[in-house]
Amino acid sequence: MKTVLTTLSLSLLFAAASQSSAVTLTFACDSVGQGYDECQKGANAWAKQTGNTVRLVQVPKETDQRLALYQQQLGARSADVDVYMIDVVWPGLVGQHLLDLKKYIPAAEVNRHFPAIVQNNTIGGKLVGMPFFTDAGVLYYRTDLLKKYGYNAAPKTWNELATMAQKIQAGERKSNPRFVGFVFQGKNYEGLTCDALEWVSSFGGGSIVDSSGKVTINNAKAVQALQAIQGLVGTVSPSAVTTYGEEEARNVWQAGNSAFMRNWPYAYSLAQDQGSPIRGKVGVAALPAGPGGKPAATLGGWQLAVNAYSKNPKEAASLVQYLTSVQEQKRRAIEASYNPTIASLYKDPAVLKAVPFFGSLYDVFTNAVARPATVTGSKYNQVSDAFSTAVYSVLTKKSAPGPALKTLEGQLNRIKGRGW
Repeated sequence: MKTVLTTLSLSLLFAAASQSSAVTLTFACDSVGQGYDECQKGANAWAKQTGNTVRLVQVPKETDQRLALYQQQLGARSADVDVYMIDVVWPGLVGQHLLDLKKYIPAAEVNRHFPAIVQNNTIGGKLVGMPFFTDAGVLYYRTDLLKKYGYNAAPKTWNELATMAQKIQAGERKSNPRFVGFVFQGKNYEGLTCDALEWVSSFGGGSIVDSSGKVTINNAKAVQALQAIQGLVGTVSPSAVTTYGEEEARNVWQAGNSAFMRNWPYAYSLAQDQGSPIRGKVGVAALPAGPGGKPAATLGGWQLAVNAYSKNPKEAASLVQYLTSVQEQKRRAIEASYNPTIASLYKDPAVLKAVPFFGSLYDVFTNAVARPATVTGSKYNQVSDAFSTAVYSVLTKKSAPGPALKTLEGQLNRIKGRGW
């Protein structure tokens, strides 16, 4: 660790010494959970070391809205933002407007990160993003309530979850009418694509589009998956779950009004904060599986990228290098439960003490199910929107799963046209 810190400090000092004068960078980072504050802490630490200034800008919480904003800015070749935090599925969509970081960040630093994520961020030989944190969907559960109602482990299947959620909900509503069994991301946006991909995959229904580019979503296992989740809405999940994003689900859960929640790892540290009503009562497990299937977690995660039109590319790349470094990823893991993209940190005692499930769920994080962004390329947004809209129609009971997936199959084949 001392060698890493020394190497990084020297590179930062060199970068600082090479500046003729201090600069101000604009950073479009995070807005979910404690994301903005954590970005500010890291940016401030880099600024203190280098003598530069970083100005954070507020960004939309919904990834779809963020992408649209960034595409508008980058398409106009605007230099207003120097550094962007980009989703794992965006490199192919905006990569042509991003700096090749291979020219600024030493290969030794790049190679510390999971190779698959580095490869994901490499477009046409250009490294357009450095891994910042990775993500995979997990199941949160109330340890105290499971014990209270006679359960000694988290549900392994969706049927078990439904049964457990129903029993706990019925009991808790005697004293808390607002209590529900299970919350998730049911709003029509990218988050629903992530949740629904987990449901389908966990039933053995594959992905939306396979690795060869074939549309595969219209199959019996996928229909079963959507039937199962549709059955939860209005029973153990509130009807309003179809308006929930990450934060809406977390707010219900953290207030003590839900037995189970599907969300990303960031929610753990918030639930364990001083003052949290459920502090010390939080368990984390792999998401349930369907009959004959296995647990599935959608691969999430975010990268840091430098605007190709930035007027301060060296300084922007230096900021990215610092924020994606071992010591900064370790800090973020310990203080805010963000999944590192550096394998060694999953064995770090301080990290595992702060976030115990990082060790037990390591395989979940490293074998997560990817969204079909690579194979569908520039058409991914259309694919994801069509998929989430079809699933949303099922959750809101405007369509049955079978007809919804048949219609979706036709839509996706039209989007595919002559090829992705």
